[in-house]
Amino acid sequence: MGTLDPSVCGGLPPEVCEQLMMDQQELIKIKLEKRKWGREVTIIEGLNLDNERLKKVAKQLKSKLATGGTVKNGRIELQGDHRDRVKKLLEEMGYPPENIVIVG
Repeated sequence: MGTLDPSVCGGLPPEVCEQLMMDQQELIKIKLEKRKWGREVTIIEGLNLDNERLKKVAKQLKSKLATGGTVKNGRIELQGDHRDRVKKLLEEMGYPPENIVIVG
């Protein structure tokens, strides 16, 4: 991972410090919700972005998936079940695969 700044971990062994740093990275959760009349909505949570950047990511996903969607309460909602495809697209956008989890 590279050299760690000793002041960051306060004297902890490098292995422990590295694990703590990994745990603090954002964990992106992709899940499916069922709405009334059986409609499915793919929810993407955990993108630690401001609202404007979140809207840009949502716009890219909607365009590539040819679906509708919105940004609400700091999460992206896409119409339909796109969990696997969203994971691949987020990886292509540069998000590390180990930080992307499909829930449910």
